[in-house]
Formats: sequence, C-alpha cells, structure tokens
Amino acid sequence: MSLLAGLGGGGAGTAAAPKTQARSGHHWWLVGPGLVYLVLFFVLPVGVMLVTSLYVRQTGAEVGDYTPALHWQNYGVALESFWRQLVRSLGFAGVATLVALAIGYPMAYAIAVRARHRKLLQGLLLVLVIAPFFTSFILRTIAWKQILADDAPVVHLLKAVHVLPPDGRLTATSFVVVCGLVYNFLPFMVLPIYANLERLDPRMLEAGADLYASPFTTFRKVTFPLSMPGVVSGTLLVFIPASGDYVNSSLLGNPDTVMIGQVVDQRFTKLLDYPTAASLSAILMVIILALVITYVRRSGTEELL
Repeated sequence: MSLLAGLGGGGAGTAAAPKTQARSGHHWWLVGPGLVYLVLFFVLPVGVMLVTSLYVRQTGAEVGDYTPALHWQNYGVALESFWRQLVRSLGFAGVATLVALAIGYPMAYAIAVRARHRKLLQGLLLVLVIAPFFTSFILRTIAWKQILADDAPVVHLLKAVHVLPPDGRLTATSFVVVCGLVYNFLPFMVLPIYANLERLDPRMLEAGADLYASPFTTFRKVTFPLSMPGVVSGTLLVFIPASGDYVNSSLLGNPDTVMIGQVVDQRFTKLLDYPTAASLSAILMVIILALVITYVRRSGTEELL
C-alpha cells in the first residue's frame, strides 16, 4: 500500500509540474510592460545618442547638417576641449554629496530613531523634508539667488560679522553652486537613509547598551554599518543627478563655474553640435557608471547592483 501511495504521489507531482511551469510563464505579462518602457525610453535613446556621437559634418555642409559615420575622433575632441568642465562637474557633485550626507544622515537618524515613538512628530518632519518637491526645481533655485543676492539681509549679516569682506558676495560663486546642489538634492539623501533606519531592529541598539557600549560606540559599531545600504543609495541618488545638473550652475554660477550639463545643453540647443554633445553625454555616462560600480563594490553592498 505504501508503495502504491508513493507511486500515486509521484504521479500527482509529475502532473502538477507542467501547471507550475505554465503559471510561472505568466510572470512575463507582469514584467513585459516595464521592459517595453525601458527599451523605448532608455535603451533606444541611449542607442541614438551613441550613434549620434559618431556623426561627422562634411566640408561645406550647413550648421546642424551631419552625416552618419564612425568618426571616433569626436570623443577625443570633446574630451580635450571640455575636460575642465567634466572634472568640475564631478568635483561639485562629490562635494555636494558629502555635504548632503553630513546634513542628511543626522536628519534621517532624528526622524527614524529619535522620533520613532512619536508618530505625529515623525510624520511632520517627513513632510518638511519632502515639502520642497511641491514647488518647481527652477523656482527653488531662483529663490536661492534672491536670498543670497548682494543686497539681501544674509549678505549684509555676513559682512557685519566679518565673515565676508566689504566687497564680498555669495552669488556667482562655486560655493553657492554647491549649496544649490545640496539643497535641491538633499531629500534624495534623507529618504533612503530614513527608510533603512526605520527598519532597524531597536533590540540591536539595546544590545549595545547592555554590553556597556557608549552611545557613540553603538552608533559606530551597530547603527552606521547596518544603515550602509541606505547611505549608498542616498549618495548615488545625489551624486548621479548632481553630476549632470546645469540649472544650479546656470542660475547661481558664473563663467568659471560652468558644468558639463551646461556645455551639453549649449551644444545641443544653441550651436547644433550634436556629435560633440552626444560624445560628452556618453563620456559622462561611462565615468559615472564606472564610479558607481567601484563605489558599490568597495562599500560591500553589491546587492544594490
């Protein structure tokens, strides 16, 4: 009887296997729309950009008239002409990311850990973090320009306490461009870290106190290592868009603070130099991709890739 039962069970399992495989095929109906969206609005535009970066302008052709070709020299010319703007963009983005981390981590910690048991306060603080998103990115940047204008109270106060010289100014400087980047992308740093700290088991922190660890040691040995996925996500969400940003440098900077995003915008829309603009975009994309892969692997959070 047991043998017959075993044979019967095996037959049922064999018969059920195709049904399971058939059901698993339905997953493609769920994944399909997302894949189509990625192909249409990411893969295809990137492919067009790479093809455009190899175009060449024939002698005597009109401005904006290019011929499809494999002109790899476009990359060398673009890099040789605009490497300063490229390095400046990565430098500004790196500094803005570090400053955003220094400001955003304490904010996320206060919201997730200190206000854990006060839900009303926690919700209010989260609203304050995301409130800037309720207004336009450009309007917020213009507001910074007005707040830090030469005749604004902030500048007068800094001159009164001798932080700025009598002829000093804040607008049209690298400092204000970085401040604008930090302000506009700060929520992208706070929210991932908050989400990670919110899921942190409080008993882990209590265990550190039970083992006679100081609050700083508990933070250094327990809290911060466990929040690294949020830190890595936040830094990437700030660094990547900040590297290609052109609004802050255009509205808050000067000719000496031009970033690569401004160069791409000018080449595309004003000079109609499509190959150079596409080449710079491809170079920036490759550099950011290499930096991201290296950073994620060095931080020990490969599961984010």
